[in-house]
Parts: sequence; structure tokens; C-alpha cells
Amino acid sequence: MKTKVHLAEDLKAHGAPEEMIRKAVDGYYDDYESPLATPIIQLVLDCEKLGGNLRGLAIKARNGEYDGTKEEAKAWFNREGRKLLEDK
Repeated sequence: MKTKVHLAEDLKAHGAPEEMIRKAVDGYYDDYESPLATPIIQLVLDCEKLGGNLRGLAIKARNGEYDGTKEEAKAWFNREGRKLLEDK
């Protein structure tokens, strides 16, 4: 299962707002799909800001539960990273 799907499911199960769940599905908090330089830090901040049940997800994020996988890193490299090396 993709990390962003796992995150979206956890957010939903913990009562996150629909907008936050949508962001997760769209890759906003994903290491390899996000427009942000530090998407996991943003996830932690968003969870902490909302508080409640999401505080536990902030801890999971800090502990690496929503970090991109090796397979996701390879897919990103094949999709985008290789081109960055070739342009040099």
C-alpha cells in the first residue's frame, strides 16, 4: 500500500477533517509527491494544530511511519530523479 494511502486511512480513522484527508490522498504530505520541501514536518504541525486524536498521528509521523518507502523512492528516481542527473 502506498504511504499516502496508509496516511489517508489513518487520518480518516482518527477523525481528521476531510480537507486534510484529501491532501494526504493527493500526495501533499508525501515525500516524493509533495510540492513542499518538508511534507512530514507539515503533517506533524497540522496534526498538532488540530490536536485531539491527531496528536498520536503526529508522534507516528515523527517516528517515520509515513516516510516514503524504498519502492516509492525508486519509483520517484525512475520518474524524475534520473532526469535530474542526466541534465547535469
